[in-house]
Amino acid sequence: MAAIDSYLKRLVENGGSDLHFLAGDPARIRVNGDLRHLENDVIQPETAKEMLEEILSPTARKALDEHDGADFAHEIEGIGRFRVNVMRHLNGLGGVFRAIPSSAKTLQELNMPSVIYSLCKHKSGLILVTGKTGSGKSTTLAAMVDAINRRMKGHILTIEDPIEFVHPRRSCLISQREVGVHTESFAAALHSALREDPDVILVGELRDLETMSIAVTAAEMGILVMGTLHTNGAAPTVDRIVNAFPSDKQGPIRTMLATSLRAVVSQQLIPTADKKGRVAALEIMVNTSAVANLIRQGKLDQLENTIQSGISSGMQTMDGALMQLYKQRKITGEEAYQKAIKKLKFEELKGTGVYGS
Repeated sequence: MAAIDSYLKRLVENGGSDLHFLAGDPARIRVNGDLRHLENDVIQPETAKEMLEEILSPTARKALDEHDGADFAHEIEGIGRFRVNVMRHLNGLGGVFRAIPSSAKTLQELNMPSVIYSLCKHKSGLILVTGKTGSGKSTTLAAMVDAINRRMKGHILTIEDPIEFVHPRRSCLISQREVGVHTESFAAALHSALREDPDVILVGELRDLETMSIAVTAAEMGILVMGTLHTNGAAPTVDRIVNAFPSDKQGPIRTMLATSLRAVVSQQLIPTADKKGRVAALEIMVNTSAVANLIRQGKLDQLENTIQSGISSGMQTMDGALMQLYKQRKITGEEAYQKAIKKLKFEELKGTGVYGS
């Protein structure tokens, strides 16, 4: 057993999501969004170096030597898997470990709205789940993959950096590839995937123009493609993809997105009112004919109004989701204000507790 595993066990025992293990600082864990000390003793540079290098694979060690940073997965049998980033910093080596549950939660366990179930029934197109780091994107996508895995008979291919949730084979054949271990890059794996007879492709992150281009092409070819972007909201997501392309290609890519995009789900994780956990607030944009027309014409500033009027199609804005969570007494007024997009509408909730109290 690696020496760092004792810290990771304590992370799991405390219900934490992340362990921060940096030379020159005490170990810290993130619990329900807050970073707190795991212990008060400062981690010495030599200790950090020994403990972090102990878990480096040859590939991760090479990446650290060449790029001063490495991403990989670490597993403790009976405890769980962890997504790891090891990097050099001012005081020496540091590592941040993200806890990954041993199995993906179901959509039911995540209390996802019915429209998310409907999205999993598409046979082709592009579904994007977006949000900042730590917003639960991977958990949502894993639940969607699980729903597809239980329902259909087909081939699901995931491309991740690193592999997070390990999916068992249920009704589907599952192929999971890790960037840097099984493939050179997301784009290279996507190129290869088009020749591997997939029904569903999960792309861990649409990082660059080439990856975005192949993903959209695959969606148009009749494959269901699911991926993530670090964007906040449906309109910024579409804008990010379109603006990744040269100006002379932006018209055609808008047309392709208008045809192939199925939905954009943007999410934030918010501490619950009782401080015992976190709940997801979702903005959902489904690609109806009205949405498709706006994307095709480049009128992205009008998407929010269309989302607001698309409740019957399962759509909702982020601010609408926050207000609903507040009225359900799941989050405080202060949290709703802090996470709101248009804060003026939430001004009266600033500094308040739960609804009706």
